[in-house]
Amino acid sequence: MTGKAEIDTRNIPAHVAVIMDGNGRWAKQRGGLRVFGHQSAITAVRETVEEAAELGVRYLTLYAFSTENWNRPALEVMALMQLLVHTIRQETATLLKNSIRLEAIGDISTLPANCRRELAEAMELTKSGNRMTLVLALSYSGRWDLTQAAKRLAADVASGQLQPANITEATVANYLATANMPDPELLIRTSGEQRISNFLLWQLAYTELYITDLLWPDFRKEHFQEAIRAYQRRERRFGKTSEQIAVS
Repeated sequence: MTGKAEIDTRNIPAHVAVIMDGNGRWAKQRGGLRVFGHQSAITAVRETVEEAAELGVRYLTLYAFSTENWNRPALEVMALMQLLVHTIRQETATLLKNSIRLEAIGDISTLPANCRRELAEAMELTKSGNRMTLVLALSYSGRWDLTQAAKRLAADVASGQLQPANITEATVANYLATANMPDPELLIRTSGEQRISNFLLWQLAYTELYITDLLWPDFRKEHFQEAIRAYQRRERRFGKTSEQIAVS
């Protein structure tokens, strides 16, 4: 693993998404409860956010809690919600110091009231941050996102605000939770699982995937740097040939 000097600062993805996987396995390997892995993952989040901002990433989206995660044992879900509140409260000052704006996507109405309150307060306090936007995907799934977009789009068609013939890919994108963000150029997934787990299904159409066997609580700045270097070694063709890319 080489250093930061090997990174081309002219080719930093504007939007990086992360599936933070492996907390439970990390805790099990150490004889602890799953919540121990979630608690230990905070350092990985902090280092990833700091490194992304330092390198010039404009949007960093973390898959923090999926709609499917509600099916986990009630005690684990409760512990996760408490940890979320504590972490938001603890990290807001750091976000302010580093001019990082906090946003959230997902079915936020399903979160406990104290989570919604802490989240809203942190987003309000950091709304003027212009260095990077940190997006927490909470009670989120790609299918939920497409479903809510379809409902809103259908309502606008029914009310006459939108004509079906005028619906384009750009129209659909504007109804998604990520409407004001560029699609991710890079998706990082830890723990070695080779799937996207119902995350940003529309938005990941042309995203480069970087999968590491490392469990999320062990993820550090140098691992984020390696993901960026791997991204920079790839040729992004978007359906074109290498020869077309070379002359464009």
